Amino acid sequence: GRISEIRTQLARTETFRGLRALTVGFSGVFGIAAAALQASRIPVPTERIEDYLTLWVGVALLNLLMVGLELSLRRQSDSPLKRRLTVQAIQQFSPTLMAGAVVTAIVAARSPEIAWALPGLWAILFSLGIFACSRLLPRAVAWVGVHYLASGAICLAQGSGAWSLSPWLMIGTFGAGQLLAA
Repeated sequence: GRISEIRTQLARTETFRGLRALTVGFSGVFGIAAAALQASRIPVPTERIEDYLTLWVGVALLNLLMVGLELSLRRQSDSPLKRRLTVQAIQQFSPTLMAGAVVTAIVAARSPEIAWALPGLWAILFSLGIFACSRLLPRAVAWVGVHYLASGAICLAQGSGAWSLSPWLMIGTFGAGQLLAA
């Protein structure tokens, strides 16, 4: 029992380095490609909310799958301490993903007229997930959280009207944010 307690305490003081820059960078490039696809295939996303959500939820799921695959492959080969850090990071970030899914589902089903706010809400929720994991992550990652928080605020402030569901907001928020994280 004491050894387990010591390992848990040690895991709290270690830095989680479970994600490779290549995987995170790829998710940023994938987000930029999705924004280009949106610009060409969904020119007026406010009139095609379902297509918009299908695209961006699909991008999020694909990125989540890619990260999950990397974490599961690394988990098999790492030390018990690194496995424990991986589990802690997942536990701390998961509520953010669940909250984003719930908000998206409610807006899509009940209030599609406020879908313009989703990119900002997604970014702010993502920043909260980063901040929740910040004690496990390298210190510089806090700036990524700041980027997502500021970008989310900009999306909410500028995201209605002419900028409503703009692919440029997604590039500046998620494409740039993931490249910054990489």
